[in-house]
Amino acid sequence: MSSPDPRRVPRPVAEDAPVFVISVAAELAGMHAQTLRQYDRLGLVSPGRTPGGGRRYSPRDVALLRDVQRLSQEDGVNLAGIKRIIELESQVDELQDRVRELLEELQVSENHRMAAESAVAAAYRGALVPRPTPGSALVVWRPGRRS
Repeated sequence: MSSPDPRRVPRPVAEDAPVFVISVAAELAGMHAQTLRQYDRLGLVSPGRTPGGGRRYSPRDVALLRDVQRLSQEDGVNLAGIKRIIELESQVDELQDRVRELLEELQVSENHRMAAESAVAAAYRGALVPRPTPGSALVVWRPGRRS
């Protein structure tokens, strides 16, 4: 038995890879190609373009087309509402990515702070700040008023 031809072995496709022509994307989304063109004109779905101007849809675009269809047909949302929903979901995704980035930066900063604090404490062996002993108290002196 011969091994499979490596040129014919299916490779995974990236979510954003513009690989589907409009007829295939329309079939995958369960729509007519003209509907995809209209959604492109309205800015609901923006497929990639070939150098000649042909539309190329990614797996993410096809999933978005299915969402648009569901919102429109099942939930009764108009196209302007769908466009706003898509914009807001995109904004939320971007903000969540930014929060993740900031949390990572915060963790790195906290690690640096803790390492620096440990280095200082090790260098001064605790002599930098006196430790309170039992029975010691902090007394605040305030000068009396002069008459």
